[in-house]
Amino acid sequence: MPPSDHRTLPFVSLLIAAYNEETVIEERIRNALTMDYPTDKREIVIASDGSSDSTAAIAARYADQGVRLFDYKERRGKARVLNSALAELRGDIVLFSDANTNYDPDAARMLARWFANRSIGIVCGRLVLTDPQTGSNADSLYWKFETFLKRNEGRLGALLGVNGAIYAMRRELYTPIPDGTLIDDFVIPLTARLRTGCHIVFDNDAIAREDTPPNIGSEFRRRSRIGTGGFQSLPVLWRLLNPMRGWIAFTFLSHKVLRWMCPFLLIGMLAASSLLWMIPAYGALLLAQLAFYGVSFATALAPAQHKPPKLLRLATMFTCMNIALLVGFGRWLWGSAQLGVWHRTIRPAEIQQS
Repeated sequence: MPPSDHRTLPFVSLLIAAYNEETVIEERIRNALTMDYPTDKREIVIASDGSSDSTAAIAARYADQGVRLFDYKERRGKARVLNSALAELRGDIVLFSDANTNYDPDAARMLARWFANRSIGIVCGRLVLTDPQTGSNADSLYWKFETFLKRNEGRLGALLGVNGAIYAMRRELYTPIPDGTLIDDFVIPLTARLRTGCHIVFDNDAIAREDTPPNIGSEFRRRSRIGTGGFQSLPVLWRLLNPMRGWIAFTFLSHKVLRWMCPFLLIGMLAASSLLWMIPAYGALLLAQLAFYGVSFATALAPAQHKPPKLLRLATMFTCMNIALLVGFGRWLWGSAQLGVWHRTIRPAEIQQS
């Protein structure tokens, strides 16, 4: 890995798409301004998607510090905002981020150094989840496993998608994505790989931090949206399943497609056990499934002050995630994903203010 020498660093554009983010956008801009990156080799861009609050006004106050504001008056959805904004950026490298994410000071430099290698087109950073009350690391077992998968898929040269909160790509590789695309951080890099064969790598040292969702309802809505976007992406990315593409066909099938199919496999297992319950083995399996789901729902309904053991919370997370995927499938099947506008997650700061 080459050192991040000032003379060799590329010009980068940090792009933050935002919709009604007045509670966090100023902190995000201030964080971006403190990046350890040459000011003559970077620009900071806020793309406001028809925000009806003071998001655009707050961003405009930083114009004298080099922050550019793309104030799109009509709410159009994140996909169209990204397509429009990319055409106006000046950087050779685009850093994508979210309004509620903070980069570590050296994160941009860590991402940018990879592009000295012309075969690398996209670099994914590491997202660390933090507790909004204490600021301490709050990575769940699930998120630790996700990061583990990304790290190892990167070693295989078969990284699937990126962390939308922190990734970088060559601007020349960007292809406009379809209106209504819900998981842009999955479709954008894999479309670039399909079209150009570029490498996607994972940098464990390029770190961004983000608060965990404030409640299980917010996480459920986020998961169902990701589920909708996953099914939505299959007609675009199905060619990655071709075994001739090597490891990426395996990782796409095992990490993504089978995960999206998991709710249907679970329903099939429950139905089969119900039909065969008179056979002792299947009867025991049916009771085990019913007990698992019963514990999951009981844990979800437990009062917040009585925090259940981690193993029980893990069961609840597994069950809720699969229900969310099932809801996402229904939305995709009935076409609601085509509305194309994003429904932002409530930020912890808003919970505290209410």
